[in-house]
Amino acid sequence: MAINIAVVGLGKIARDQHLPAIAGNPHFKLAATVDRSGGGVAGVPNAKSFEELLKLGVALDAVALCMPPQPRVAIALDAIAAGLATFLEKPPAATPGAFQTVVRAAESAKVPLFASWHSRFAPKVATARDWLCDKRITGGRISWRESARKWHPGQAWLWQPGGLGVFDPGINGLSILTAILPGPVTVERARFEVPEGAATPIAAQVTFAHREATIAGDFDFREEQGERWEIALDTDGGTLLLSEGGAALSLGGGPAERAPVAEYPGLYARFAELVEAGASDADGAPLALVADAFLIAEPVRVTAYTP
Repeated sequence: MAINIAVVGLGKIARDQHLPAIAGNPHFKLAATVDRSGGGVAGVPNAKSFEELLKLGVALDAVALCMPPQPRVAIALDAIAAGLATFLEKPPAATPGAFQTVVRAAESAKVPLFASWHSRFAPKVATARDWLCDKRITGGRISWRESARKWHPGQAWLWQPGGLGVFDPGINGLSILTAILPGPVTVERARFEVPEGAATPIAAQVTFAHREATIAGDFDFREEQGERWEIALDTDGGTLLLSEGGAALSLGGGPAERAPVAEYPGLYARFAELVEAGASDADGAPLALVADAFLIAEPVRVTAYTP
């Protein structure tokens, strides 16, 4: 029996990734959408708000919340109160405290909650994690650089409080880092470059600590010539290089192996498992690292940026 799901927020990520993944998964049926513009999806009931969606009378089992993180918590709490299994696009909330409010609500209501980290479903992440499990890490770096103009054109919410700025993509790298490291990671130092008129950084340099190792983080939203999404970790067994956002992996200095990227089908396969089991998967570690960096960062003002 199909899981009737509504997609709330039909922006770029929903249309590019969520809708195709739902259409390609036999466990789901797109039962409704929420699109403030009123466009929706042809042949599917559409509402202009979540409140209106609940009044449509459409049979629903689950929702995927794809709006920016700032308003997502209130809607997530309403969805959980309505008994709907809830899929949170990343980041799951604007703050760890808000996210924990959602987690507690889901636990209390016994409603499945999925805090999705799509980069963890990149094809080489699991192999990297398994290779590292018995290694001693001695150092490393994480570099997440891309163009805001290319990937987030005109998305003003990124530069407002709670929008995360460069950490909207950078948190993808942190979601991988926290998934593959054998043990916790913490933030030691941070320096933010914040454009004039913005509340969030366009670039950041962050020093992370993992046991006795230091991992240097470089995040930048001004990489106009391409992208660099990679994690390099030096270990007692050689160097691991996970690149192309987790699609390519080199171990111990060997040649890189690549695989096609299909993250969102994996996310929806996982969500179907959670809904069927009545279980949750809600890891807040990547968001906590970002929040810690914001707390201790040295801010430096830079030239205004027009995405």
